Amino acid sequence: MIEQYIKDQQLNLNSILIDRLNQLNIPDDFKQAVFYSIEAGGKRLRPILMMVTYEAFKNNTDKIVDPAIALEMIHTYSLIHDDLPAMDDDDFRRGQATLHRRFDEATAILVGDGLLTYAFNVVSTSSQLEAEEKIYTIQQLSQSAGYEGMIAGQHLDLKAEDRQLEETELNDIHQLKTGAIIRAAIKIGAYLGGATPPQIEALDEFGKYLGLVFQIQDDILDVEGDIAVIGKPVGSDEERNKSTYPQILGLDEAMKIKEKYMGLAKEKYGESGIDQPLLLELLDVFGNRHS
Repeated sequence: MIEQYIKDQQLNLNSILIDRLNQLNIPDDFKQAVFYSIEAGGKRLRPILMMVTYEAFKNNTDKIVDPAIALEMIHTYSLIHDDLPAMDDDDFRRGQATLHRRFDEATAILVGDGLLTYAFNVVSTSSQLEAEEKIYTIQQLSQSAGYEGMIAGQHLDLKAEDRQLEETELNDIHQLKTGAIIRAAIKIGAYLGGATPPQIEALDEFGKYLGLVFQIQDDILDVEGDIAVIGKPVGSDEERNKSTYPQILGLDEAMKIKEKYMGLAKEKYGESGIDQPLLLELLDVFGNRHS
C-alpha cells in the first residue's frame, strides 16, 4: 500500500513543485538550473512523511500541501549545498552530475539560497493556512534547518572528518543534520492535523528514532549499496575519513542498532494513540530502503 501511496504523492508533489517554480520571474538560464535540481528524481520522503502524519488526523490534504512543498525545497537546498566543493565535494547526486558540476559553483549556491528563501514565501503566502499555523510551520522549519538544527549538524559533521567518534557523538550529529528536518515534518503534520500536545510529543519521539534509522541505513548503503540504485558512489564516507555507524560499530552491529531504533519508534507510535498504518510502513521504508 505504501509503495503506491509514495508513487502517487511523488507525481503530485513534482507537479506542484514544477508549477510553482515555473511561475517565478527569473532569467531562463537560471530557471534551467533550478529545474535541474528539482527534476533530479528525489524520493520526496520528507514531505510524504509530513502528509502521512497529517492524514492520521484529517482526510482533506489542502492545508498540508504548501508546508510539504516548502519542506522539499529546503531539503533540496540542503543537498545542493552539501555537495559543494567546500562541503562534501560530490560529483553525483541521484544518478546524475551534481548541480555545481552540471552548471557552476556560484549557480549552485544561488539555486540553493533561492530554494531556502522561497520555501518561507510559500508558507507565508499560503491561502490554506491561518496566521498562527503559518507561524508554527515557519518556526519549525527555520529552527530545524537553521543554527540549532541542520546547520549545526553539518558543521559538526565537517569537523568530525579524520576523527574517530563515539556512537553518542555520531548520534548527536545526525539528530541535528538528518533528524531535525524529519522531526519537523512530523510535528508540522501533526499540529496542522489537530493533534493534541501529548500526541505531538509522542510523534516527535517517533521522529527522533526515525531519523536515526534513516541515517544508519544511509551509512549501511554507503558500504554495501549499489551505485546504480543509490545514484552516487559507494564508499564516499570512507574516502573522506568520516565516522559512520558501520565503521564505528561494525556492519552487523549497525544493523542491530537500526532494528533497535525501529522498535523504539514503534513504541512511540503506540503511545501517540493514532491509527495510521502508513506511518509504520514509512518506518519500514526508511529503514530498509535500497537508495
